[in-house]
Amino acid sequence: MTTPWRAGACLITVALLTACGGDDEPATNAPASKTDAAQGGAPTSPAPSSKKTYDPATAGSISGVVRFTGDVPEPKFQAMLGEPWCAQQWPDGGFHLDTLLVHEGRVQNAFVWIESGLDGYEFDPPTEPVTLNQHNCLYEPRVLGVQTGQPLWAHSEDHVLHNVHVKPKRNKESNQSLPYPDKKGYREFEFKRPEVMVEVVCDVHAWMKGWIGVVEHPFFAVTGEDGSFTLDGVPPGEYTVGVWHETLGQRESKVTVGAKQGTTVLDVSF
Repeated sequence: MTTPWRAGACLITVALLTACGGDDEPATNAPASKTDAAQGGAPTSPAPSSKKTYDPATAGSISGVVRFTGDVPEPKFQAMLGEPWCAQQWPDGGFHLDTLLVHEGRVQNAFVWIESGLDGYEFDPPTEPVTLNQHNCLYEPRVLGVQTGQPLWAHSEDHVLHNVHVKPKRNKESNQSLPYPDKKGYREFEFKRPEVMVEVVCDVHAWMKGWIGVVEHPFFAVTGEDGSFTLDGVPPGEYTVGVWHETLGQRESKVTVGAKQGTTVLDVSF
């Protein structure tokens, strides 16, 4: 077996012979690249990648429940005034606006994501679009998540004019009309920077609102009726997990995912 110092000595010897012209044959002038020619120097080696990697076999998951221990306010009735088609889709001409949905103390529509601890990792965005639907003059789902660079398709099933007005603070604002009928059937959006959360509204119907969580990685979830969430495939490490809800605000929790540890349990209460 070659010892490290001998291998290093061989490399130094080769480098010295090359630099001193140990070969009697004339050197061949290889054409310089455009970058080299522009800089007027010799070709340089590319910088080593700083991207962190991990063995998926060592990954774990973070799983838990978002709970609410207070009194749940009564939902407010929202009449769909000025839009007969919308009103016809609901028995009472409107709907009860439940911004806080709680089932047996468990919170629905909370956005959960790894807020910090993934520095150095890079995750390619999925090419499959996330869908935001306008149905019966409401946004469905009300809360969703998308990865930076991943397409978001908004489309409408309603027989009325809508628009999709995305109102971020760190990304580019966009406002696109969705008439009925519409040949294309959807409008596409994309977010370049992480942002939790991005509000989306319909300017035609003031009661229509939704929320989009934009993150740089795939470790996010939206709680269902049982308030539960699971973040799978998380690399071993120490993390801050954020939980956001549109009326309850935000919570942060520290968790550690060990190598081949399995599931780390995290319950969050408001």
